[in-house]
Amino acid sequence: MTRQESQQEARRLPEHISFPADLPVCERLQDIREAIASHQVVIIAGETGSGKTTQIPKICLSMGRGGEARIGHTQPRRLAARAVAQRIAEELESVPGELVGYKVRFNDTVADTTAVKLMTDGILLAELQRDRDLRAYDTLIIDEAHERSLNIDFILGYLHSLLPRRPDLKVIITSATIDVDRFSRHFDNAPVIEVSGRSFPVEVRYLGEAGDAEEGLEEHIARAVDSVTAGDFGPPGDVLVFLPGEREIRELSRRLKGDQRRQILPLYARLSAAEQNRVFRPSGAGIRVVLATNVAETSLTVPGIRYVIDPGTARISRYSHRTRLQRLPVERISRASADQLKGRGGRVASGVCLRLYY
Repeated sequence: MTRQESQQEARRLPEHISFPADLPVCERLQDIREAIASHQVVIIAGETGSGKTTQIPKICLSMGRGGEARIGHTQPRRLAARAVAQRIAEELESVPGELVGYKVRFNDTVADTTAVKLMTDGILLAELQRDRDLRAYDTLIIDEAHERSLNIDFILGYLHSLLPRRPDLKVIITSATIDVDRFSRHFDNAPVIEVSGRSFPVEVRYLGEAGDAEEGLEEHIARAVDSVTAGDFGPPGDVLVFLPGEREIRELSRRLKGDQRRQILPLYARLSAAEQNRVFRPSGAGIRVVLATNVAETSLTVPGIRYVIDPGTARISRYSHRTRLQRLPVERISRASADQLKGRGGRVASGVCLRLYY
């Protein structure tokens, strides 16, 4: 028996896969299966919270894909790849590194038995150097394609030329509802399946610019968190605060500590897996205040959030053609990003988004 045959024998797919009835994507299960079966490329459009990231790999598994070659599932960020792999593994009653694994920079849990492989788009690009036809995969899921990073654009361009050579390869592209027509046209009018988001009403309140009160951003956010803790905007609940980077998270964390009514939890890419997992496991010990970079904007859903504090800025990746350097300047976020942040407060109940600008 060859090594490839032994891998295929070991990679046994689950006989029965269940799907949560309360996720919007599960309402379109049959439509998605039929589209994947009938087309080489399928575009699935849906807001964050619809369940597309966790359920589409399971749909592919239920169709028998991932046996002889793997299902590759890309994420824009390492944190998301790890968290999504863990979530899918739990739903399949497995653990990361068996049926579902992930590969990111400095960490690889993929085994011979792994049928679903989560990875960053950078990892997939690196694999192209030694596997030009991507024979290791029978299905590729390109998640969060609307973020339009340089990596994602290169992958989509390469796949367009690869697909005629790999008629057996299925490509599923997921995106928020923006740009889906453009993706469809790029892949010869591939079918688009739209999935509704799962969201409760979110009230938006504008608290003004930090400079208006002659205070810095850190103090402005701290006052907003204090107001939420005191119940000024409604019943106290878990808070998600968006910040530009690690330094701002560390400084605000020091400022907020000391109030026994709340638990301060940082969330950014360089945290250890154990520290990141704390955010996704509600402890019940007071109000959770999650201080996150924009990693929590689209790729991840932090459970239990009722309040979102949006300062209106983020570090945006920019490439300078003149200097040939990648930079991360702090810039004003777009309206689309502001809407994404607002939606984080309406996943479990009616929420409130506090915007620190006009």
